[in-house]
Amino acid sequence: MKIEQQHDHDILHAGQGAPIKLWTHGVPVEDDARQQLINTAQMPFIYRHLAVMPDVHLGKGSTIGSVIPTRGAIIPAAVGVDIGCGMMAARTTLTAADLPDNLHGLRTAIEKAVPHGRNMTRGKRDQGSWGRPPELVDVYWKALLPGFNRITEKAPRLKNTNNHNHLGTLGTGNHFIEVCLDEADRVWIMLHSGSRGVGNAIGRHYIELAQADMRQHIANLPDRDLAYFEEGSQHFDDYVEAVGWAQDYARKNREVMMQHVIAATRTVIEKPFQADVEAVNCHHNYVQKETHFGHEVLVTRKGAVSAQKGQLGIIPGSMGARSYIVRGKGNPESFCSCSHGAGRTMSRNAAKKRFSVEDQIRATEGVECRKDESVIDEIPMAYKDIDAVMAAQDALVEVVHTLKQVVCVKG
Repeated sequence: MKIEQQHDHDILHAGQGAPIKLWTHGVPVEDDARQQLINTAQMPFIYRHLAVMPDVHLGKGSTIGSVIPTRGAIIPAAVGVDIGCGMMAARTTLTAADLPDNLHGLRTAIEKAVPHGRNMTRGKRDQGSWGRPPELVDVYWKALLPGFNRITEKAPRLKNTNNHNHLGTLGTGNHFIEVCLDEADRVWIMLHSGSRGVGNAIGRHYIELAQADMRQHIANLPDRDLAYFEEGSQHFDDYVEAVGWAQDYARKNREVMMQHVIAATRTVIEKPFQADVEAVNCHHNYVQKETHFGHEVLVTRKGAVSAQKGQLGIIPGSMGARSYIVRGKGNPESFCSCSHGAGRTMSRNAAKKRFSVEDQIRATEGVECRKDESVIDEIPMAYKDIDAVMAAQDALVEVVHTLKQVVCVKG
């Protein structure tokens, strides 16, 4: 293994695989994540090199925080099961002075407007889904239904999923809704979610299918989760269609949530306001066709954001740290990409063992949010230093706005 140092990134050469370019100066990279990158780089269809973002950490099959360009094949587990997961942010015409002194009522209003969390108690509706979807959800679902019908004709098992009743809902884990203030004390609404239950089912279905298709060759793969579909095969085309639909669902999911959060905010703040200034809606777990270095390739961003020149994106910190609205520099070596957040430094279980509720209260001081045992896995100390992450990718993006949350809703 050889490491070649450049002024803004390092290049890792390992065996016969493609080079690995890492924008990780000043941030830790765990050994297991480095090995995953080496495994992925061995795949024969990697185009030119892997690009690794500063929030890189261990994932399933491939690392989170990596950009995987391929020609002639696609790896479903590299896209993952939270297909289309991403961020949306809208700047409002409100300022900090327009917010109530006590923000608990605003948090409560948002929590009532958007189903969140998960409750699978027998006989009770899951609190993270709609019992009866509101009209706005029905309108958006109607637009998604023709594509869903085409997908489920080929994969009938996907019909019995949380689809219509999850549209416009938040979920669990690191998904969140925040009210933030920027450097000029302007109020922003920001949220993070993806394609929910139906996207998870699509991801799992095609990961299993890829492994089944490769059952004679899977022992030769560096990791069974690197099982892939070859371009031209039936399952390749089916997956591309299904993943494209799930990404559309995820984008619409965020749009519905944003409209409901804005409406909830208006029930608490009487002053009229607009909330579509500099709106950004970007995926960070997805695959799409792009042109790089003169060739059309499939680019899988697993925990990474498109950062084409002039393109706006969102890089959130943890629930106690700053977040950033950024503008891409269009760096070709990163396949015009940047990080999708701070990136975890430890697993959820490790965070729960190491930190207490008192630690969580101290770390989220000044933020109106839950501070109980069930959100300790999201404690800020379980994440990398967002400032170090931003410094490591100075060649990829420029900061347009710096946001600090004052309200955070977690699932």
